Amino acid sequence: MQVAFETLGCRLNEAESETWARHFRARGAVIVPVSRADVVVLNTCAVTGEAMRKSRQIIRRLKRANPSARLVVSGCYATLHPDEMAKALEVDLVVPNRDKDRLVELTSQILPQHSPPRLTEDSIVFTPSRQRAFIKVQDGCRHRCSFCIVTVARGQERSRPVQDIIAEIRQLREEGIQEAVLSGVHLGGYGSELGIGLSDLILAVLSETDLPRLRLGSLEPWELTEDFFALLRHPRLMPHLHLPLQSGSDSILKRMARRCLSEDFRHLVSQARNHRPDLTLTTDIIVGFPGETDQDFARSMELAQEVGFAHIHIFPFSPREGTAAAGFPHQVSNPIKKERSRQLHHLAASLRRQAFQAHMGQIQPVLWERGRIDAGRQIFTGYTPHYLRVRIELPNDVDLTNTIRPTRLIGLGEEGDHLIGALAEAAH
Repeated sequence: MQVAFETLGCRLNEAESETWARHFRARGAVIVPVSRADVVVLNTCAVTGEAMRKSRQIIRRLKRANPSARLVVSGCYATLHPDEMAKALEVDLVVPNRDKDRLVELTSQILPQHSPPRLTEDSIVFTPSRQRAFIKVQDGCRHRCSFCIVTVARGQERSRPVQDIIAEIRQLREEGIQEAVLSGVHLGGYGSELGIGLSDLILAVLSETDLPRLRLGSLEPWELTEDFFALLRHPRLMPHLHLPLQSGSDSILKRMARRCLSEDFRHLVSQARNHRPDLTLTTDIIVGFPGETDQDFARSMELAQEVGFAHIHIFPFSPREGTAAAGFPHQVSNPIKKERSRQLHHLAASLRRQAFQAHMGQIQPVLWERGRIDAGRQIFTGYTPHYLRVRIELPNDVDLTNTIRPTRLIGLGEEGDHLIGALAEAAH
């Protein structure tokens, strides 16, 4: 069996796709490009209307690229609109989120029996696509923010046992992974039904594996204890948190049914930086939520400036059928959303540049990804512990792939979206 993958959306989707690929290969499958596949697996997203449009667009593209392949679709869009997938888009198999753990088995049932694959020089045998792996530790959410369709698509909270996660990370270490990212729909709620918390999981990973670098995926800014913040001092837990703010206005946060108001967020940031002063913070902000006034938007801008986010994911509000906010009065017009997005993008670029400049001149351990040749030059890209992107140019006979090397941060890229690095020993 030859299998190809396409993934749209969040890190949790990426974690699921990587897990499917490992399980397919354990059954003797070979991971190949879409054009050569017997089956193509697409993990869809429905977080915004644009994500749904892209999901449909990718399905059509995949069918054009390989009309004879069986197309298997899962993810939030497939879960919310299974009939559209099966009929209008002519998908061969729709696997809703509740059955994701059985996707490999269900896919095998719709395919003819294959003899064991013959590995050739151009076969793409599965290895994680990055030097970091995304680990799904939790799914679902017990909270219902008024704008969020993901809780509808993902269902109630379910956490994986700690030892299952430890075993997966140990296996990935054997495959050469240097960094793991713990991911979930409501990561901060990990273990709520197991009688443990996220801090317990982090401690277990750090104490029971030799993983050099551990990261956390997106964390809702609540249910984070003082024990959790103390862990930020650990040298193998990377000093970067993604905490979705969504709005700096308390009136909007209440309409969103968020459990963290602006002053709560400030306190949380203060707690975190008391333990790790150099902590990098990134966030999500929705612009144009129903009822958002100019004053509400100004409060979001002010709080973003105050916190100094290194990166902001900006989402113009997208009404999602099945959520409370879709029916709220005082919907904001698209031109206003567009203008507010433009202003916030401008601020975000300025804050990102400031975050990069704050690290200029430092020597940081950078995890380097696979290099590429650009106009005859070999270029590597990697990330600091603070999740700042670094670019370096090296002779063609030097290979940094999947190594962690001390790197001096010597400059800022022209577009302000990355740092320029030099290997510390060379710089010295």
